[in-house]
Amino acid sequence: MTLSEFDSFRPAEPARRPRQDGKPGTRRRRDNSDGSREIPMVPEPEFTSYYGRPVVKPAPWGDDVAIYLFLGGVAAGSALLGLGGQLTGRPTLRRNARLGALAAAGAGAVALVKDLGRPERFLHMLRTFKVTSPMSVGSWILSAFSVGAGVSAVAEIDRMSGARLPLGPLRKVLHAVEGPAGVEAALFAGPLAAYTAVLLGDTATPTWNAAHEELPFVFVSSACLASAGLAMVTTPVRETGPARNLAVLGVVGDVLAMKVMERRMDPVAAEPLHQGKAGTMLKWSERLAVAGGLGALLGGRNRVAAAASGVALLAASALTRFGVFEAGLASAKNPRYTIEPQKNRLAARRAAGVTGDAITTSS
Repeated sequence: MTLSEFDSFRPAEPARRPRQDGKPGTRRRRDNSDGSREIPMVPEPEFTSYYGRPVVKPAPWGDDVAIYLFLGGVAAGSALLGLGGQLTGRPTLRRNARLGALAAAGAGAVALVKDLGRPERFLHMLRTFKVTSPMSVGSWILSAFSVGAGVSAVAEIDRMSGARLPLGPLRKVLHAVEGPAGVEAALFAGPLAAYTAVLLGDTATPTWNAAHEELPFVFVSSACLASAGLAMVTTPVRETGPARNLAVLGVVGDVLAMKVMERRMDPVAAEPLHQGKAGTMLKWSERLAVAGGLGALLGGRNRVAAAASGVALLAASALTRFGVFEAGLASAKNPRYTIEPQKNRLAARRAAGVTGDAITTSS
């Protein structure tokens, strides 16, 4: 019987298959009367986006930025070790750490400028100081750090050359201010090591943003690994006591900070840290960090063991920075890592009784 005039527009229903009566060679129809074997009518969700494009635009950064992240950590930690050598009467450690800080900061600046495309773009960032912009604050931190690191390193170079640099009357001034310059560089070492993590976490990239609270601790610990490793490679073991101590502290901080960060992140946003290229790098980073820390603790007084441990620590730090960097880029390419954490945050707000606002994407 026709129920509506519009029923005539319905397409014809396909012919139904005859019921099986249980004869040999035929399959019996399953009893679905209890609803336990119902065929799902809604397909599994596919996390797609408009015209197949990512929900979040991936950061337009290449390997130059990842290199800068690593070298910034090397420079920051080396400035701290330079101050340690200065205060504890270890001239070789002081010299090597100061030179390492200047070399790493200079090479990192070159990598940053290469990514920016034109050198004047970096100078333009110094025209203003914007507290709410990690890039602006970081540019000033790098500049201030480079002044102190440069002055102290030039004093070391002049001393190594037998006072042959064409400084004239400025030589006395240089050697008078090298101590305060080393202190100034050490004061900016912590912010230099941490601000790059703040810069990544301030983006909309899912994995970086989800890790924004703990990522600075990871990067600071990674800086300790890198600088301690460099000092253990370049400095005789009789003066590497502060570097070995910094290495052990860096390993403990790096491993714990990574574990805490992954545990506090949304499980979906943390997946890129364990998958693909990023997952491989971070897995090896942890292994090399532990191996280098044990080498520094147990065999750091042997020159060969100390150098091998230093190389392992340097590699661990580099893999940490590159792994986190790669994981963030991978998370921005897959809409799932943007959409699903948003749904989880919204569900958590509703479960907590927060239903009277329009916030749906942040907690």
